Amino acid sequence: MVTDLLTLALPKGKLGEDALQLLQQAGLPVDGVATEARQLVFAFPADRVRYLICRPTDVPTYVEHGAADLGIVGKDTLAEAGADVFELVDLGFGYCRFVVAAPRQRWEEAGQSLETLLASSRRVATKFPRVAAAFFQERGLPVEIIKLHGNIELAPLVGLADLIVDIVSTGRTLKENDLVEVVPIFPSTARLIANRVSYRINYQRLRPVIEALKRAAAQGGAGIATCS
Repeated sequence: MVTDLLTLALPKGKLGEDALQLLQQAGLPVDGVATEARQLVFAFPADRVRYLICRPTDVPTYVEHGAADLGIVGKDTLAEAGADVFELVDLGFGYCRFVVAAPRQRWEEAGQSLETLLASSRRVATKFPRVAAAFFQERGLPVEIIKLHGNIELAPLVGLADLIVDIVSTGRTLKENDLVEVVPIFPSTARLIANRVSYRINYQRLRPVIEALKRAAAQGGAGIATCS
């Protein structure tokens, strides 16, 4: 879509709410913007900026293909998307982490060894097949990835999988399902990303926004929120 407005893609939900707080602290207009409203485009012509409200998993796509110049997205979503974008700034909020988890009893029976646990069965359930596959490939551990869209903790309980790869914050959901974190993968926070072409061609327009967001994040930004 052709426009002379700088376009930012924002995620729906809690991460989007925190992103709006950061934008406000950075001096960008946010009056009337709501990440859970039916309205999906909010334009501020006087400030030459507009926002697209997207599903979190779609933010990298909008930025990669040039529908948005910039975007705010969790590192977890960005890593799974594999989008060809510039990752510019760690914004510091929306903290959570990727982990490998297993049923407590199975883990104890395997002597708390991932290799031993995988010796008998190698099925891993996850909403993040790209991240999971990369983790096990880097360690030379062949596994069968089973993609699910929710309730990952259920898979080991009913024998669908032996391990899960998921995003956690406090680990409470794992404990409630008698699962234990066995290996950390990497932490995730919100990131500012940019379309590669727009970043090169329109850098002078993007730079003030990028710098303002960078300063706001360095000053504490929206605070440290966690994944649900």
